[in-house]
Amino acid sequence: MSDNIENTRNINDKKILTTPIFPEDIASLHIGDIIYLTGMLVTCRDDGHRRVIESDCMPNFNLSGMSILHAGPIIKATPSGFEMISIGPTTSRRMEMYEAEFIKRTGVKLIIGKGGMGAKTATACKQYKALHCVFPGGCAVSAATEVEEIVGVEWEDFGMPEAFWIMKVKEFGPLIVSIDTHGDNLFERNKAEFNIKKEEALKELLPFVHYSHN
Repeated sequence: MSDNIENTRNINDKKILTTPIFPEDIASLHIGDIIYLTGMLVTCRDDGHRRVIESDCMPNFNLSGMSILHAGPIIKATPSGFEMISIGPTTSRRMEMYEAEFIKRTGVKLIIGKGGMGAKTATACKQYKALHCVFPGGCAVSAATEVEEIVGVEWEDFGMPEAFWIMKVKEFGPLIVSIDTHGDNLFERNKAEFNIKKEEALKELLPFVHYSHN
């Protein structure tokens, strides 16, 4: 049994998830929970997903039990390696057609991005015990301060935004759980609830809306 989730009793009372991540570490998490990540985080977006699925090509870095971030970072080369300048999430929905199979093949346990994902990803999260989380948009420079070190890079032929950047992070977040290991989907649930409220509001409003014809 792993003890990778720990509640640190400080002023923020953060719930921190560390890599490698095991199914029992995330079983108690539910949509809407706020967590932070410490350990290894890898950027992987459209081209990386496509290479894994369509070309059946795996990166050298083992993703099993690890976390990925849908992001195209801005990185500066330095004499000693690389420096993270900015790392904001990109829209996760773009990876929907690949994500379920990506989870199955790689064993990744935490996917981070902007916005929600669809039914196929939710089903895969339930079947293979993984999470999708949302990182707040507009915080790319702040997120860069939570990157302790860039430890490696693969698939540089894609260019900086699409390359596979391997990072060590500390308390990366806040991350809002949008799909949990039970297959619950925060964005889809909110859509359903908002649509119900919209219909109720329209029923109240429409009797007071009149159009005159000249």
